[in-house]
Amino acid sequence: MSGHKIIALNRRARYDYTVEETYECGIELLGTEVKSFRDGKISFPDAWAEVVDKEVWLRSLRVAENPFSSVFNHDPDRRKRLLLHRDEIKRIARKTDERGYTLIPLSFYFKNGRVKVELGLCKGKKQYDKRAGIRDRDLQREVEREFRRN
Repeated sequence: MSGHKIIALNRRARYDYTVEETYECGIELLGTEVKSFRDGKISFPDAWAEVVDKEVWLRSLRVAENPFSSVFNHDPDRRKRLLLHRDEIKRIARKTDERGYTLIPLSFYFKNGRVKVELGLCKGKKQYDKRAGIRDRDLQREVEREFRRN
């Protein structure tokens, strides 16, 4: 895909959650935060999003300070506003009010020079769901090995 550069993926999210829907959204950043995104200096192991007053906010995303910004640096732990259409926000708010749905950032990437977030509407997996996923993946791997041998 031209114009796409992946910054970070949240592989753990697809293991811990079942992703029902995904949304591509923009993110409101400060200049020094964009520089840190370009350097890949972000951490989001337990990041999540919430709908507050018809706006979607991303929490627990840590964007490292830029060492060259001196006094104009940003707060690394501040919450960031996600940019979505009004009807998407309403749909997300309805779903998250239901029991068990969570908004999890699945990936961050550049699209035509702008930082985008792939936001997933997810439901938590139980332990037996995780084991079933591992079993299916192992079976698929064995089938592929057999095809390669023959």
